Amino acid sequence: MTLLVVVIALVAPSLGNFFRGRELDSESTRFLALARYARSRAVSEGVPMLLWLDPVRRAYGLTEEYGFSARDAKAVTFQLAEDVELQLDPRERVAGPQVPVLPGTLGLGAGAVSIRFQPDGFVAESSPQSFYLRERERTGGPASARSSVWITRSQNRASYEVQTNDVAFVGR
Repeated sequence: MTLLVVVIALVAPSLGNFFRGRELDSESTRFLALARYARSRAVSEGVPMLLWLDPVRRAYGLTEEYGFSARDAKAVTFQLAEDVELQLDPRERVAGPQVPVLPGTLGLGAGAVSIRFQPDGFVAESSPQSFYLRERERTGGPASARSSVWITRSQNRASYEVQTNDVAFVGR
């Protein structure tokens, strides 16, 4: 029995890290699926789609660009997983397009940006180039030990993808 307790005590922290990492992977997969869906809707419906990111409210979602219909019945909103945070490039917050606060939708924070998927199948040039999904800081844990996933616009400007090297955010 003592041996079992010792093994559980040694394995429990590793399992906690494993499940936190799974939340990060799951969140990045969900975002990329939403980006593909946004592109598909923009092309098939012939209407620009806004995939908005709000790091303050810890949410992101998809809606058609304001002005094409009174209300987007297919609009979706997702809350980030509890252990995941969204970090935008500081330059994107200042220069990036601001999401309009649409009638009947969530009021988005001042730091929110939008990715605009155009009906021609491409991401608008004014859309953010990249951002991070990162594990939230744990009390007592070093910030450098947090895992992160860097999501950036693909080279062909058709969607977003996970990048393996994060040279764009080095030193920030």
